Amino acid sequence: MPGTDRYDIECLRGEFTDAGMMADLDRMAGLFTEQGIWRIPEANVEFTSRAEIRAGLERLRTVWEFMVQTIHPGTVEVNGDQATGRTYVHEFGRFRDGTSHTNYAIYHDRYERTGTGWKFAERTYEILYTDDTPLPGRAAARFGAAT
Repeated sequence: MPGTDRYDIECLRGEFTDAGMMADLDRMAGLFTEQGIWRIPEANVEFTSRAEIRAGLERLRTVWEFMVQTIHPGTVEVNGDQATGRTYVHEFGRFRDGTSHTNYAIYHDRYERTGTGWKFAERTYEILYTDDTPLPGRAAARFGAAT
């Protein structure tokens, strides 16, 4: 069954990015366990429950004009109902104040099998490279861009 577990965890990681791109904050928060933790140390962000994650997503969304995230599969090691893994990330976007942000990062994850499938027990976002060069283009309105 390890192959099935890895597939399910890959789907979980894909759901996280899709929920973020589609601004489905309830779905995104629901991908964590009730006491799930989401950290972005470089941005001084730490949410320590599903409720905090949902509220934090709402606050974070107010500072972004738009954001695009793509992910690349990393490792997954399953040990019974627990697993660990990494996801490689490229992210870019523009803040509502007009500044831009591009980064390459790694999510260091802990997963937990629950009655409804695999969930994030903890996600920590380690930024490896960042670039604040202004983005020359404009975002489509569907991403919540200012018009």
